[in-house]
Formats: sequence, C-alpha cells, structure tokens
Amino acid sequence: MTTETITDAIRAEQAHRVGWRGWAALVVLMLPVLLVSVDNTVLSFALPAIALDLEPTSAQQLWIIDAYPLVLAGLLVTMGTLGDRFGRRRMLLIGATGFAAVSALAAFAPNAELLIAARALMGVFGAMLMPSTLSLLRSIFTDRDQRRFAIAVWASMFSAGAALGPIVGGILLEHFGWGSVFLMAVPVLVPLLVLAPILVPESRDPNPGRIDPVSIALSMGTMIPIVYAIKELAVHGVASLAWLWFAVGIVFGWLFVRRQLRAQTPMLDMRLFRNATFSGALLVNLLSVVGLVGFLFFVAQHLQLVVGLSPMVAGFALVPGLAAMIASGLVVVPIAKRVPPRIVVPAALAFSVLGYVAVAFATGPESLGLLVGAFVSLGIGIGAAETVSNELILASAPPQKAGAASAVSETAYELGAVLGTAVLGGILTALYRANLTLPAGLPADAAHAAGETLAGAVHAADEIGGSLGDAVRDAAAHAFDAGVGTTALIGAGLVILAAVIAAMTLGRARR
Repeated sequence: MTTETITDAIRAEQAHRVGWRGWAALVVLMLPVLLVSVDNTVLSFALPAIALDLEPTSAQQLWIIDAYPLVLAGLLVTMGTLGDRFGRRRMLLIGATGFAAVSALAAFAPNAELLIAARALMGVFGAMLMPSTLSLLRSIFTDRDQRRFAIAVWASMFSAGAALGPIVGGILLEHFGWGSVFLMAVPVLVPLLVLAPILVPESRDPNPGRIDPVSIALSMGTMIPIVYAIKELAVHGVASLAWLWFAVGIVFGWLFVRRQLRAQTPMLDMRLFRNATFSGALLVNLLSVVGLVGFLFFVAQHLQLVVGLSPMVAGFALVPGLAAMIASGLVVVPIAKRVPPRIVVPAALAFSVLGYVAVAFATGPESLGLLVGAFVSLGIGIGAAETVSNELILASAPPQKAGAASAVSETAYELGAVLGTAVLGGILTALYRANLTLPAGLPADAAHAAGETLAGAVHAADEIGGSLGDAVRDAAAHAFDAGVGTTALIGAGLVILAAVIAAMTLGRARR
C-alpha cells in the first residue's frame, strides 16, 4: 500500500469524525435523557410525601409510578418509527414541548387519580423524546469509536439520571412541596427547545414505509396489557385477572409479528431479533434496569422511613453510587475495545450481584453504611453493562433503522422500569403485609393505613404517638426490612440471569 493510499484512507476516516458541533449536539441531547431518566426514579423519594398528602391506596401508589413508563413502553416503537419517517429532531421538539407542559400540570394535581392521568400523558410525550435522542446519536456519530464514547455518555446519563432522581427529589422536597419534582422539567427542556434547532441536524429514513395504523394499534395492544398483567399479578396475586390480560397481550403480539413479517415495508423489521447480539443486549438492558429501579424503589423508603433520614440527606447518601455508575460507564469504553462483551458484561454485572446480596443483610436504622456501599457496587455493574449493551444494539442495526432500533432499546428500558417497580415492588409489598404484626388496641383506620404501605404505617404512628405509635413504627420497620431481604435476593437472581444471557449471546460480537 502506497503512502498516498494510506493518507487517503486516514482522511476518509477522519471525514466521518465529528468536530465541536457534534459534541455540542451531544450535550444538548443529554438534556431530555437526563430528565426522563430522573423522572423514572424521582418519585421513589417523592412517594412518601405524595402518600401523606394525597393518601393513595397501595394500588394507586404503584400506579403513580407506573402510569408513565406503562404508556411510554406502549408507544416507543410507534414513536421511533414515526421519527424515522417524519424526522427525529422534529419528534424530539414536539415531545419536549408537551412533556414540559404536562409536567407543570402534574405538579398541581389535587388527587391521586389526576396525578396518575398526568403521568400517563407525560408518557405519550416521553415516548417522542427517548428514541429520538439515541437514533440522532447514531446519525451524528458515524465513526465507531466516537459513537461508542457518545453512547457511553448517553448510557451514563441515563443511569446517572435514574440515580440522580432521589438526590434531586431530596433537595427539592427539603425546601418545596412534592410538585416541585415535576416542575423541574420546564427549566431543563427550555434550553433544548432553543439549541436543538441550531446544533442538532435533522435525520430520517430516506425510504420510509407507509404509516400503518393497524400495526400501531397492535403494538400498543401488545405492550399495555402485558405490562398491566405484570402489575396486577405482582399486586393481587394469581387470583386476579392478570393471566387474562397477559393472554390478550400475547395474542396482539402474535398478530403484530405476523403483520410485520408479511409487510413489504414493516413498521418494525423483525429480522433484527434474529441477531443474537441485538436480542441478547436487549435482555441485558431489561434485566439490568429491573435491578436498578427495584433497588431504588425500596432503598428510598428504607432510608427515609426506617433509617429516618430527611429526603435531601437520603438523596445525598446515594451520591457515591451515582458517581460509580457514571465512572464505570466511561471507564468501560476502552476496555470494551479490547475485551469481548461476553466477558465484559458478566464481569460488570457481578458487582451488581454483590450489591444486592449486601442489601439482603442491611436491616435496621444502623444499615446506612452498608446500603451506600451496596449501591456503589450495584452502580459499577449497571453503568458498565448498559454502556456496552446499548452500543451493541445500535451497531447491530442498519443506520436507516436507527429510530426503530432505538425505540426497541428504550422499550426494554421502560419495561424494565415497570418490572422493577411492579414485580420487585409488588413482592416487597406482599412480604410487608405478610410479615406485619400490629399491636393490639390500634384504631381501625390506623390499622388499615399501616397495612397498606410503610408510609401509611409511619403516618399512623405519628398521629397516634406515645408507646403505641412507637410499637406501630417498629412493627412496620421490621416487616419492611424482612421483605427487603427476600426481595434483594430475588433481584440478585435477575442480575445473574442477565449475566448468563450476556455470556451466551454476546460472544459473536466483534469490535
């Protein structure tokens, strides 16, 4: 090879590498990523305040958290495909405008029902945001090394936002009402609306298929009943109608797949799932997020209602884990260039398993140090695994289908967020009720509130006061911690399953 040929090859490679404008666009695209991921977990810390103010039932309490990711999961594939057709930046701007407006309405919801409705509407606009950010990164960063680093930043912000939610929520709740956790969307999204048209280039599929309303309806008919069935099964057990909803979702899913396979230009190219790397990375994403969100669901309540920390102090207790999550997501980038993902991802997830096992032994008010260390270990594993798996998902898909691939990736994330709360949260709620032994002489309304949630028990204890109130608080804390121990071991099992899937399916990935 001549010197001129080598020089031309280097110039051709450098021509695909972005300059300062591309990195500035990355910063702008991180704003909705950070906001939406914060929104997934900020309510974990705001939930005690909401429970005391709006007095939701245990089912409503779970719905306040899950209405948003439920709708989001049902619409992600649709919005990702629409972004491929009409423009990913356009969908991003529409989603940002709607998300900010509805968040402001949610801040002033007078009851649990309206708050749940606002959270569901936020899910509609949130579904426009997330596939757009990841697919725009795919179109901006065409160089593989730069794209790997950009996705590491994206994944770190997603993971960091999930962990930052309790911290932001703690600071806001220390000085303002619970509605402030929704109002924070406005100042975050205004810079996006100003800067995105300037810095972020528009991109779309050059040969989009036609809009298929039937496929859109089938995709929603698949996701929403399945996620709802999981929630019902977790909260009400096998005696509920969960199995019927699950069957409905499976039938719609079969019809959706059948239609995509027969369509000349399908809404979602099902051939993507034949790629073992693509499918394996999706499952790793899903199970990792289940572990992260499930952990934050119970640790937020434990720190505030058992250990007795204020929301702000409880949020800052998770800062070391947040830092570990961000750092591991960036540190793993050069490692992933040299070590196969089938080794990197399971090795990273081993840290998360260790964190969950540590939580199983963290009981009582003196458990603060162990919980902080457990979250650090969990964060190391989740941050690294999410970075590698997200990059593999995008690298496995054709560039023109970046929106659809991103939407599938985001669907796995949001489904994991729902499962983390619904399954692990539902198991914890069931174990709390089974282990709760209330003292005699308790008024009926106080006993009912204490039997619903830990926050209800603490509120009842504060109202009763005296030795009886202390007995109620101690009984609730003991029942909650007993449930946390078992739930943590289940979470560890799910992370182990993710590590096994990574070892078996990511072996064919190449640098």
